Amino acid sequence: METVEMNSVSLKRPRSEDDVANTDEIKRQKISEKSKTENDSEQSVETVTEQPAKSLLEDTKNEIIPNEESEEQEDEELEDSDEDGDPESFADMMKHGLTESDVGITKFVSSHKGFSGILKERYSDFVVHEIGKDGRVSHLDDFSVPVDDEVNFEDPSEETFTVLSDEDKQRLEELQLLKNKETSVAIEVVEDTKEKRTVIHQAVKSLFPGLETKTEDRDGKKYIIAYHAAGKKALANPRKHSWPKSRGSYCHFVLYKENKDTMDAINVLSKFLRVKPNIFSYMGTKDKRAITVQEIAVLRITAQRLAHLNKCLMNFKLGNFSYKNHPLKLGELQGNHFTVVLRNITGTDDQIEQAMHSLREIGFINYYGMQRFGTTAVPTYQIGRAILQNNWNEVMDLILKPRPGAEKGYLVKCREEWAKTKDPAAALKKLPVKRCVEGQLLRGLLKYGMKNIISAFGIIPRNNRLMYIHSYQSYVWNNMVSKRIEEYGLRAVPGDLTLKGATAVHIEEGDVDNYTIHDVVMPLPGFDVIYPKHKIGEAYKEMLVADSLDINNMRHKIRDYSLSGAYRKIIIRPQNVNWEVVAYDDPRIPLFSTDLDKLEGKPLPVLPTDGKFRALKMEFSLPPSTYATMAIREVLKMDTSIKNQTQLNTTWLR
Repeated sequence: METVEMNSVSLKRPRSEDDVANTDEIKRQKISEKSKTENDSEQSVETVTEQPAKSLLEDTKNEIIPNEESEEQEDEELEDSDEDGDPESFADMMKHGLTESDVGITKFVSSHKGFSGILKERYSDFVVHEIGKDGRVSHLDDFSVPVDDEVNFEDPSEETFTVLSDEDKQRLEELQLLKNKETSVAIEVVEDTKEKRTVIHQAVKSLFPGLETKTEDRDGKKYIIAYHAAGKKALANPRKHSWPKSRGSYCHFVLYKENKDTMDAINVLSKFLRVKPNIFSYMGTKDKRAITVQEIAVLRITAQRLAHLNKCLMNFKLGNFSYKNHPLKLGELQGNHFTVVLRNITGTDDQIEQAMHSLREIGFINYYGMQRFGTTAVPTYQIGRAILQNNWNEVMDLILKPRPGAEKGYLVKCREEWAKTKDPAAALKKLPVKRCVEGQLLRGLLKYGMKNIISAFGIIPRNNRLMYIHSYQSYVWNNMVSKRIEEYGLRAVPGDLTLKGATAVHIEEGDVDNYTIHDVVMPLPGFDVIYPKHKIGEAYKEMLVADSLDINNMRHKIRDYSLSGAYRKIIIRPQNVNWEVVAYDDPRIPLFSTDLDKLEGKPLPVLPTDGKFRALKMEFSLPPSTYATMAIREVLKMDTSIKNQTQLNTTWLR
C-alpha cells in the first residue's frame, strides 16, 4: 500500500495575523460545509474508519463499521479544533516526542553543507500528482461530462437537485436507510403536470439508490410514493436496469483536493451522494496538508452526479470523467510526482546546486519517515513489538497509560482516569471522540473484559492494528540500513542482497563489480526472507534477540500478526528532478500554478527579481512506499521530526 507524506508541522513560522486570517477562513469554510451537509440531511449507513496510509507493506481490505453522522461530525470538529495552537506551548509539549535518531534515521549520502528552509509554510507549497501504472501523471484539466449514445434514466437534470425540499430529503433518507418503521414516503405533486412528476421520479431514484417510485391519487391530489423495492440489498447494489449496458460500470475521475486526506474526502463524497464509502476505489492515499491530484473510481454513479458536487463542496474538485469496466486497486500506481516549495531558504546558490545535483545523481536513503512512528512519547513501534512478543498487558498499557507530550485534552483526562481506576467505562466517559484507538480499545475491554485483551484489541480496525507491527518492522529496517551504510558505505559488497525479479539473491564476490548501491536491498524482518551474508545479517539477529523475538520464527499464533517479510531498496534515486530558486516578498503568495489555477485562468503573481526572501522550488517523482520528506531531509541536512522542527520554530525562526 502506498503512502505519501502526512507530516503537517514542518519548519513553520510562528503564527502571524495572516495565519489567523487564514484560520478564520478555514473555519468559515467548515461551517459552510457543515451547514450544507445538515441542510441536505446527508448520512451514510457506514463510515470507513481505516487509516490505510499507515501500512506500506500489504494491501488490506477496507474495514467498515457503523457510525452515526452526528458522532462523526462531533469527532471531526473536536479533532480539528486542536490543530493549531500557540507554537511555543506546542514545542514545549513536543520535547517528549521522537527525533530521527530515535527511529534509526542517522545517515546522509551527500557531502554538501546543509541549510535551512520552511516546508509546508502553506499547504499549497506541497503538491502531489499521482502517477498511474501506465506512467501517466494525473492532472485535473477537464470538467466536461462524457456523453452516452444511450439516454440514461439515471442521469439527473439540474432541476433534480432542487425539486425535493429539505424535509422530503430527510424523510426519504430515513426510509432509504431503514431508520424508521415507515414502508413508504408520499410526496405531494403541487404542480400536477407529467413533466413535474417525471422530475420528482428522477430525483428520488437518482439521489436515493434503493428506492423505487410510483404515482397515486389520494383525495383528488397526485402523490409520488417512494418505497423500498428490494430491502437492504438495494442500497448496496444500485439498480442494474437503469444503467446502460454499453457503459462501463465504474466512473473514473480525477480528484483534486486541498488540505484533506483521501479517506476524509471519500467520506464526504459518499455522504453527498448518499452511498456507502466502499463503492469508491483508489490506488493510494494522499496527504492531508497538501494539494493532491489522484484518480478515483466509483461504482455506478454517473459523471453528471459527480460533476454536480463541484457546485456543493469546498476543498475538492472533480473532473476528467470516463467510464470503465474495472475499479482501481491499492498499489496499482507507479508512484507520485511532487512539487515542493521550501521557503525562506538560507543556502547559497552553490550549496543548493550541490544538494540538488546529489539528489538527482545519488538519491537519498530510503528511510521510513517520521510519520511512520507517531508523534507522542509512546512510539507506535513499541506497541508493535509488544504485539509480536504476545505481551498483551503491555499492549493495553502502552495504548492507554498517561504519556508526556502533545495530546488533546480529552485524551489526557481519559488516560488519567484509566491510570487511577483501570475502569474502561469510567475512562470511556472522558472521551467525546469514541473513534480513536483508545476509545475503540476501551469499548473492547467493556465488551470482552479485562482478561480477554486480545479480543478487545481486535475491535480496532485491522489496518490500524497492523500499523503497529509494520511500524516495528520499519524501526528495525531504519536501524539496520544505517548500520549497513556505516559499515560498508555507498557501494555494493559481497553478501549484500539484490532482487532478481521478485526473488532476493546474494551478491557473490566475483560478481560484485556488476552492481551499485542502487541495486542493493535490505529485508524487513518476517518469515520467508533471507538476510545479508555479512555483519548486518548478524546485526538483525542481535536486534531481534534483544527484543525477545526469534528472527527464524516470525509467525504469530494469531495469523494477522504473523510478519511476512519483504525487501526494500537502500537508496532511491528520484526521477524527473528539476529545481529553481525564486525570490519573493510576501509569504502568502503562491509560487507556482496548480491544476485548478490553470483551469480557472488565474495568473501567477509577478515575483520581484530582488525579493526579501528566497525559495527553492523542486520537482521530483518517487516510486510507491517512499517518503518525500526523506528526500527533502537529504537536501536540507536537517532533522525532519516534529520535535526538532517545533523547537526551531520557537527559537531561531523569528
